Amino acid sequence: MTFKRSGILGRGQQWRQALASCSWLAIVLAAPASLLAQVTGPASPVAAPVPVQAFFSRPQIESVRLSPSGRWLAVSTAAGAARVGVVVLDLQTMKPLGVAARFGDADIGDVYWVNDETLVFTIQDNTRGGADQRFWPGLFAVNRDGHGGVRQLVDVDGSFVTAGRTVGRPPLAVNHELLHVPAGAGNEVIVGEYVAHRAGQAATINAKRLDVSNGRATNLSFGAPPDVRQWMFDAKGEPKLVFTRADGRGAYHWRDAATGAWRVLAEFENYRAPWTPRFVDGAGALFVAVSAGTEGTSELRRFDFASGKPVSAALVSTPGFDFNGGVISETPGSQALGVRVTTDAETTVWFEPRLQALQKKADGRLPGHVNRITCRRCLDDDITAVVYSYSDRDPGQYTIFTGRDEQWRKLGDTLAGIDPRRMGNTDFERVRMRDGLEVPVWVTQPAGKAEGPRPAVVLVHGGPWVRGRSWNWNADAQFLASRGYVVIEPEFRGSRGYGQRLYRAGWRQWGLSMQDDLVDALQWAVGKGWVDPARVCIAGASYGGYATLMGLVRHPQAYRCGVAWVAVTDPRLMYKWTHISDQTDEIRAHDYPTLIGDPVKDLAMLEAATPVLHARAIKAPVMMAVGTADRRVPLEHGQRMRAALTEAGNPPLWLAYPDEGHGFFKTENRVDFMTQVESFLAQHLGKR
Repeated sequence: MTFKRSGILGRGQQWRQALASCSWLAIVLAAPASLLAQVTGPASPVAAPVPVQAFFSRPQIESVRLSPSGRWLAVSTAAGAARVGVVVLDLQTMKPLGVAARFGDADIGDVYWVNDETLVFTIQDNTRGGADQRFWPGLFAVNRDGHGGVRQLVDVDGSFVTAGRTVGRPPLAVNHELLHVPAGAGNEVIVGEYVAHRAGQAATINAKRLDVSNGRATNLSFGAPPDVRQWMFDAKGEPKLVFTRADGRGAYHWRDAATGAWRVLAEFENYRAPWTPRFVDGAGALFVAVSAGTEGTSELRRFDFASGKPVSAALVSTPGFDFNGGVISETPGSQALGVRVTTDAETTVWFEPRLQALQKKADGRLPGHVNRITCRRCLDDDITAVVYSYSDRDPGQYTIFTGRDEQWRKLGDTLAGIDPRRMGNTDFERVRMRDGLEVPVWVTQPAGKAEGPRPAVVLVHGGPWVRGRSWNWNADAQFLASRGYVVIEPEFRGSRGYGQRLYRAGWRQWGLSMQDDLVDALQWAVGKGWVDPARVCIAGASYGGYATLMGLVRHPQAYRCGVAWVAVTDPRLMYKWTHISDQTDEIRAHDYPTLIGDPVKDLAMLEAATPVLHARAIKAPVMMAVGTADRRVPLEHGQRMRAALTEAGNPPLWLAYPDEGHGFFKTENRVDFMTQVESFLAQHLGKR
């Protein structure tokens, strides 16, 4: 099955002029039109399935970062070592400069260049489960060659000890987190201090400029309004906009460059913002996303301070999809080189002929892939670029291009154990539901020719108010497809990324039309001849786990079994305070009543949509898995459901991971869980 990828109409020169002169000539990303070729080569005949570990092990290459000049490349990797460290390559000599940082009892997390000499990074522990990770990731700085040792800038949780680090000035307290890395060759980053109420819930974020060479911090929050939840900075790291939220209302505030005073640009009730800020360019212009059209999909516009609202003409629109992307510059605020967005798949349009030609070469080397180019000295003859290439069947690979010798050098694969030829194809469709609403649906088909309808898994994303996925390699879907299952992933109503109409159609619809969308998508796939309707299981995590259980309650004829992990089983518990939960009073008082229902006025509706109250209606086999230290969906949810199913005479297959929270972080636990899923599905979907 071929995949349809969105095309772009417009010219780079016109876009650049629009940015400069506000001529507002739109660049329109059309509905899917062109064909994206598949990975070359047929699926090879195999005797044994790809091992579970190949799908769920950590990547060999965690991240790749070009330095501001393009001379150096920082690679986060555990290759050849027990822990993830940062290795720096000299791209002039194509030789490793050395290991900039590696710990004996911690792994490197996020990595950023501050300037050509200095990197900053956070830490985590890949040998522990999610519940054993620090709530705060800390912040460290190191020279690119590792000389001088590691400087700790922000502390980490006291229960998490990292050996072998050096400390200069005492680090900032653990409640600080990296917010922004300014462009240029300075020594400063921006961190946020999370200040809490007496009850321990977040009240505001104070921004600070932090010198990574000596640990000195400078307050940037003087005069800022209270209850700040988000900061936006310009390319130089100057505060420009904040989002505040309190008592069910939000506001955007703008900082005047000349006076430093803050003024309100918009005030609104939660979930009713007239626009969403996206970025500030080098000239200080604000660009925002505005919903438009019958579907309410967002498009990129410039904000007009004279009128106090966005202009009426769009710079970038993506029909059928919310705007998701941005302008590509070599460094933030510098010349616009192109625009990159995600519709069904990621698409890049370059404005410069030199970069257009480079993109064409990259696409020719790996057809059927998204080939994302990041470059330095982008318009010079000695351009340096990193190309990250991926597809629905390929987890991804990195290639380095150097303009001085016109050489392409493969850096490595993210997951060496995955052969793209053995993976399935993922397609994107729009399917009309029973009430006429059109819902996006992803379908992953197993590799090889089908000999009739196959067994299937309806895989429900969590959130639920998020976009489920885009066109890329997905470990869960590909693992299930490798075991012979068609994987159906509906972007049911309530999902984001496809316009306000689809999103708002899911408000207060837990267990109702949101649930109908799942079975309607399944019946559509059955009608296509892809799926054997007698061999279907439903599965998902978090909200997806809730939908799994409610699917077995509401549509028992559609599913032979269900797999629910870290699942909400009693929505009523979500409104109750507990010291375990990471949800705030603001969310319980304002978000949940809007999105799910009022816990008093809509109690009957909530009880009708509470799986634990309807356990006796579930006759199909159920597999449940929990992280015993889950703060998002506390363990009580799983325990209540397990007890209710057992009392109803249908005890679930029960897995509990003591060192995990809301999801399974540790490789050992992910592999164990999916191995159990494989056995469970084989047992219940193996025969008609």
